[in-house]
Amino acid sequence: MSYVEMPGAKVPIRLWADPATIEQSALQQLRNVATLPWIEGLAVMPDVHYGKGATVGSVIAMRDAVCPAAVGVDIGCGMSAVRTSLTADDLPGDLSRLRSKIEQAIPVGRGMHDDPVDPGRLHGFPQAGWDHFWGRFDGVAEAVRFRQERAGRQMGSLGSGNHFVEVCTDTAGAVWLMLHSGSRNIGKELAEHHIGIARGLPHNQGLVDRDLAVFVADTPQMAAYRNDLFWAQEYARYNRSIMMALLKDVVRREFKKAGPAFEAEISAHHNYVAEERYDGMDLLVTRKGAIRAGSGEFGIIPGSMGTGSYIVKGLGNEKSFNSASHGAGRRMSRSAAKRRFTTRDLEEQTRGVECRKDSGVVDEIPGAYKPIEQVIDRQRDLVEVVAKLKQVVCVKG
Repeated sequence: MSYVEMPGAKVPIRLWADPATIEQSALQQLRNVATLPWIEGLAVMPDVHYGKGATVGSVIAMRDAVCPAAVGVDIGCGMSAVRTSLTADDLPGDLSRLRSKIEQAIPVGRGMHDDPVDPGRLHGFPQAGWDHFWGRFDGVAEAVRFRQERAGRQMGSLGSGNHFVEVCTDTAGAVWLMLHSGSRNIGKELAEHHIGIARGLPHNQGLVDRDLAVFVADTPQMAAYRNDLFWAQEYARYNRSIMMALLKDVVRREFKKAGPAFEAEISAHHNYVAEERYDGMDLLVTRKGAIRAGSGEFGIIPGSMGTGSYIVKGLGNEKSFNSASHGAGRRMSRSAAKRRFTTRDLEEQTRGVECRKDSGVVDEIPGAYKPIEQVIDRQRDLVEVVAKLKQVVCVKG
């Protein structure tokens, strides 16, 4: 299907979602975004829901401005996936050992490595640019530089919330490795630092929502934010790459007899800013809970921890600013999910998946998310499905 258009103050709001299913708080956030003086376009993905600062599942295109709260505090959060040469027949009936080995290799929750991971010991890890990346840390905001040691030890760790590491099988029986994480604490602290600065700038005092405070071009504040933003996005990509390398090492050891091989890695941010050109204009495109889906570009749209996920290929729809959804999207808040569901519900909804089934992850229960099939169906003009995956192991923080 195509999009529905709603009127907005400065630009129309293009919705790849049924307006009747969007909570009023999220609709109001979208209307507020459409009032920004710098906005050139707003596209809304089918996994849209209310978010802190700005709506999750929104693509905001602005000229000469960027809103740090619309990017969010997990700068560069995204997905990575790799198809392996293993098949479902290679997997043991009891997957608890595999899950345990993954949890030993990749710190979860607030955990971190005892010492920074040496990429030189990781099989096939692309080290080009690694030293230059860390060399740029001296140029990030002075307020967070004391976190360098922690940032080094958290590199290659998962975090908590909706972040996960999964082993999946597709409909043809191939085994995939998939994970979801971002820029960890260093990205959060950089984001919060700059959001605070933006709120105090004079040009933001008349905005309808303080969370929509922006930095504007040709100012020192914008230059500082762009520097830290792009560094944090790179941190997030390296973080996923190291976790994927650690995950591959686990699979090599556990399936040594099968001699697993791995195809090229698919990686996609879904909380980030990109410099892109549309209708002859150079724009700053913020995707909060959305992936880039340019023509032929691969992306990942995961469901919840008990449902399927999709590998997709972009169709290059410029009406959505070459974007698609980043997942199923929540249909209830974490607190509402904890009130509504029990651990027994979690066990039922994750049957057949080797994963945590305790009260600490009830807020991630599949019932708290929108049905992934419906989300995919509403963006047939944005992406084509390449593979459908079903997780058999899911590691949560």
